Amino acid sequence: MNSSAAFFDIDGTIYREGLITEVFKKMVTHEIIAPERWTDDVKPAYMAWDRRTGDYDDYLSRMVEIFKEATKGMSSEHIELIARKVIEQKGERVYLFTRNEIERHRREGRKIIAISGSPDALVRCMAEKYHFDDWRGTVYETDDKGIYTGVITPMWDSVSKKKSIIEMKDLYHLDLSECYSYGDTNGDLTMFELTGHPTAVNPTKELLTNIRSDAELLKRIRVIVERKDVIYHIDPNTVTI
Repeated sequence: MNSSAAFFDIDGTIYREGLITEVFKKMVTHEIIAPERWTDDVKPAYMAWDRRTGDYDDYLSRMVEIFKEATKGMSSEHIELIARKVIEQKGERVYLFTRNEIERHRREGRKIIAISGSPDALVRCMAEKYHFDDWRGTVYETDDKGIYTGVITPMWDSVSKKKSIIEMKDLYHLDLSECYSYGDTNGDLTMFELTGHPTAVNPTKELLTNIRSDAELLKRIRVIVERKDVIYHIDPNTVTI
């Protein structure tokens, strides 16, 4: 017997920012990452994105590369401790819409699954906090002593997320036409294409452009924008991009 699930991206979809950003800040505070790596390497990209003159993916990729460098040779227990502290302190900073959707799907008996580009330690902590049934995140590989090797397996792109959904489909005997998905960037596009009930939450311009160019997807997708304490249901055809 097939069942259904709800797949959630986390960064920008559930959590109002990026979880890796919060970990990065703590690593700078604790002098694991040198402050100048933020001021010289990451902050310019962040400011360009914040002013809408730069690309979020550029900001994210710089931060991920430094995070990968900083964690190489470290114990995974150290990063997991930081991850738990971040979720403990920041885990409530979520969108009302997606928090309500998580609760709705749980009431209706669906599997709740997180598929996120954030580091797996963070995704696991967030999934535990919101009682997800399963999760997938970017894997930072460790050796047999639990030390990070510097090798990662990403989970922020469409190809990786598609592979994970197919794995979940087989694992839980899911009928994808009855499944739901939630995301905010172009990396979530294959989740939308594979599932019967997709929702774009505060979508990027790139994602919205691709949604509008796919006539079949356009028929069934919801576009949600949450600002302050108001949730807007948007017709993607009427948005100026």
